Order: sequence, then structure tokens, then C-alpha cells
Amino acid sequence: MKIKYDQEVDVLRILWGNDPIEESDEEQAGVILDYNEQGKVIGLEILQASEQVDDWKDLEGFLPPERFVLDT
Repeated sequence: MKIKYDQEVDVLRILWGNDPIEESDEEQAGVILDYNEQGKVIGLEILQASEQVDDWKDLEGFLPPERFVLDT
């Protein structure tokens, strides 16, 4: 699992595994699910993410540093 926050576009992305994304659907306003060829969820994107989380540094403790990327 990888978690990446891109401050420039204010998007939080969580990816499970390395499967290529076959399809993406906005399941609800601001939440996009990514699917692989078999239709399994392999990723999650949260748009305007800064409105959802107060401090991105809080997320770093949940994963080893090599799996958390903070683009600021």
C-alpha cells in the first residue's frame, strides 16, 4: 500500500498493489475509486483532500516512510 498526497493539486491517493488501473469512477463527490481489470478496487483518490484532513504529517505514522510520500 502506498499513500501519496500532492499538495499542488490537493489530492490524496491510496494505492493497493501494482496492478494497472483499468477504470476509475467518481463514487461520490470528490471520491474516486480505481479498479483493475478484474473489477477489484486497487486505489482511492480524495479530491480537495486538505478539507478532509487537518495535518498530513499525522498519516506518516500509519505506514513505513518508504510507503508514504508527501509532495509539498
